[in-house]
Amino acid sequence: MFKQALVRLDDAAQNLEIDADVLEKLKYPRETTKVRLMIRMDDGSRKSFMAWRCRYDDTRGPTKGGIRFHPDAAVEEVETLAFWMTFKCAVMDLPYGGGKGAVRVDPRTLSKSELERLSRAYIQAFSKVIGPDRDIPAPDVYTNSMVMGWMADEYSSIVGESVPAVITGKPMALGGSLGRNDATARGGYYLARHLSERLGLPSSARVAIQGFGNAGQHIARLLSADGHRIVALSDSRGAVHCPQGIAFERAAEAKLECGVSGLAGSEGVAAISADDLVAVDCDLLVPAALEDMIHEGNASRIRAGVVLELANGPITPEADAILDRRGVTVLPDILANAGGVTVSYFEWVQNRQGYYWSLEDVHDRLRATMEREGDAVWHLAQDRKLTLRRAAYVHALARLASAIEAHGTQQFFTS
Repeated sequence: MFKQALVRLDDAAQNLEIDADVLEKLKYPRETTKVRLMIRMDDGSRKSFMAWRCRYDDTRGPTKGGIRFHPDAAVEEVETLAFWMTFKCAVMDLPYGGGKGAVRVDPRTLSKSELERLSRAYIQAFSKVIGPDRDIPAPDVYTNSMVMGWMADEYSSIVGESVPAVITGKPMALGGSLGRNDATARGGYYLARHLSERLGLPSSARVAIQGFGNAGQHIARLLSADGHRIVALSDSRGAVHCPQGIAFERAAEAKLECGVSGLAGSEGVAAISADDLVAVDCDLLVPAALEDMIHEGNASRIRAGVVLELANGPITPEADAILDRRGVTVLPDILANAGGVTVSYFEWVQNRQGYYWSLEDVHDRLRATMEREGDAVWHLAQDRKLTLRRAAYVHALARLASAIEAHGTQQFFTS
C-alpha cells in the first residue's frame, strides 16, 4: 500500500520543478511509534493490543490525522494514511502536516468499559507524541466522538490542565465543533455540487454508494435532499439495487435494524453481491468504505461517469489508469473527502480561541474552502491536461515543496 502511495508522489513530481531535497523528505515518515497496550478486561484477565502513531511530515505545521480501531490495522497502513493526510492538508492549504494512528482490535468484541480503558491506554502510551502544537488526533474507522472525549480527558489528566485542542471530533459538550459529524460527506457534496456542470452530472443523478457507514449515510442524505436518486447501497452485511431509487429514511432504518440487505424484496429493491455494486448503471459512484475497493479486477465494470472518493485510497493506481482510459472522472480522496480534516481544523481554531462558531458559519467556511480548492485543482487539470487526481497531488506538492525549500536546499547551501 505504501509503495502505491509513493507512486502518486513520483507522478506529481514529474509535473513540477522541485529540489531533490523535497522528494527525499517526503519519501519517508518523520517518525512512527509502536507500542503494545495492556488493559484489564471485564472478566479480570489482561489482554494486549498493538498500536501505532505516525507523524509523517510536519513542515507546514503540527501533524493531523485520525485514530482507527480495526482488526486488520498494520504499520504500513498507518504510514500510508499519514502520507495521504500530508497531501490532503496541503491541498486544502491547512497549516498542518499528516499523521495517523491505529489499534489492532475489533472494537465490536469489547464492552463499553473495555473500549474506554483501551482508549485511555492509547493516550497514556502516546501522550509524549501528541499535543495541540505537535500532533492532533481525530476519529476514524470504528472510533467516534465518545472515544475522542475519553482520549482528550485522559490527556488533560496527564498534563494537569484542560487542553481541548489536543484532539478534534470531540462531543459538543467537551469542545467539539458544530458541523463536524457530517463534515467529510458534506465536503464531498459541496465539491460535487460546485463542479456538477463541468462534470456533466444531471440535476437528478443516479447515485451508487459503496459503504453505508457514517460518511456514506450523510452523503446519501445530502444528495437525496438535492433530488438525486440513490439506486444502490452496500455495507458490511450486503448490497441492494433499485433503479427507481431508495428512500434515504428507509435505508437508514434498515441499517440500524439488520443492514441495507434488509431492504431486499421490498418495492423493487433487489439484493446484489457487494462486488456487483461498482457495476451498477449510475451517474455517480461514491466509494465510502475502505482502501483498494476498486482495483484492476473490477475497474472495467464501472458504468458511472464520475467517481467521488469519500474513502481513503479506494482506487488502486492500476484501476486509476483503467478509469482514465475509459473517460471516467475521479474526484480524488485528498480533495473530495477533505471536509473532515477541514472542519477538524475549524474545531482546533475554536478551541484555541475559546470562541465557538454557529453551524451556518462552519458550513459557509467549509463550502468556501471546498469550492476554492476544487476550482484550483480543476483549472490546474485543464491547463496542464492532467487527471484531477494528478492535479490535486501537483497542487499539494507545490505547497509542500515551497515550505521544504524555504528551509534551504542543496543549491542554497552550495551556492
